[in-house]
Amino acid sequence: MSENLELSFPGGKRVDVHVGGFHIPTDQSEKNGGAGAAPAPFTLFLASLASCSGIFALNFCQSRDIDTTGLALSMEWDGDMKHPERSKAVLHLRLPDGFPEQYREGIVRAMELCAVKRQLGAAPAFDVAVTSGD
Repeated sequence: MSENLELSFPGGKRVDVHVGGFHIPTDQSEKNGGAGAAPAPFTLFLASLASCSGIFALNFCQSRDIDTTGLALSMEWDGDMKHPERSKAVLHLRLPDGFPEQYREGIVRAMELCAVKRQLGAAPAFDVAVTSGD
């Protein structure tokens, strides 16, 4: 999969991302010099991890015609910015009433297929190519 993301800098500490016809604004918190007008990039990273796991849980249920009324997911993040290897995400999945017992392990395995989580397990390479504006 290949994605091309374009970024713009509309002022202050804002950095906006343009990808696939979408505009994703980001900002830093007031504590970090921004206006807090949009989620910080790291918050979007966490949201990406949680929502990716969520779509796998939802797809699991929908592909088996399991009613998703009451299905819920939350995530706790215990992060250590100085020692990221000590950070931990805990996903809390609430199953809908009447969820079939035989699928409990299966839905967890499905959530573990989340592409964001898999990318974290095998960190991508990062390169920076610099050009000048003239």
